[in-house]
Amino acid sequence: MAGLVEVTRGVLVATHDFCTSTTTVVAADDGSCLLIDPGITPAELDLLAAELAHRGLHVAAGFATHPHWDHVLWARAFGDVPRFATARAVVAAATDRERGLALAAELAHGTDDDLFGRLVPLPDASPSVPWRGPRVNVIEHQAHAPGHAALHIVDAHVLVTGDMCSDIEIPLLDLDAADPLDDYHHALDLFDTLAASIAHVVPGHGHVGNGAALRNRLAADRRYLAEITAGRGDDDPRLTEDWLIRDHRAQRARVSATPALSRGRCRGRPSRPSEGCGR
Repeated sequence: MAGLVEVTRGVLVATHDFCTSTTTVVAADDGSCLLIDPGITPAELDLLAAELAHRGLHVAAGFATHPHWDHVLWARAFGDVPRFATARAVVAAATDRERGLALAAELAHGTDDDLFGRLVPLPDASPSVPWRGPRVNVIEHQAHAPGHAALHIVDAHVLVTGDMCSDIEIPLLDLDAADPLDDYHHALDLFDTLAASIAHVVPGHGHVGNGAALRNRLAADRRYLAEITAGRGDDDPRLTEDWLIRDHRAQRARVSATPALSRGRCRGRPSRPSEGCGR
């Protein structure tokens, strides 16, 4: 794991070897912090806890951007604090708990089963994470996974996108959704409304980018969706791993097999976690 790097004042990001996963920390002036999607291995979680302590930070709350196994991990060293997610993500994590635990056991050996996926839903209609630090707005959508949320760290002009807006991964649809393309387009529309105000984007897997990078990634993701709608997309430069190529082919096949999805912009609902990279 690369240590925490300050992206901008009060926002730090660690990058992990597994699928270039990221952990984001939002720090308040009083030393409390919000811990977003901590990962991945138990050893990395312990290192992260030690680094937070070294920086004089204590975890006040956690947040899981979506219910996939590699985003609902925790360590006792972070403390017994609320770990928020959208209500729909909480339900999905509980429903898929056994499968998630099996993947964690395989890919992050030693994961604390008792702490795995112990999420609490955001208060009804809460527009932001309920903690006393900097305002972090919750942008819920249904692309990629049920109850997926992006987090807008308002004053820092940072958008934490979960498993979207990656420079190394194609859009990964929910192939169990009724209309996965439309769900994905809708999420991109939400990000578009913020793009002009964003200085940094933090994807769940990939590299931190600036505002121009966010706009470029949004355009690249729209091109990819258009390409698979047309039965193409094999030349996307992000198709560098066997599991991504496999998922791309599955997505293209789903779209071509469902005529309603290939007629322009359709909207859907969240997807089964990809088996590639264990998601």
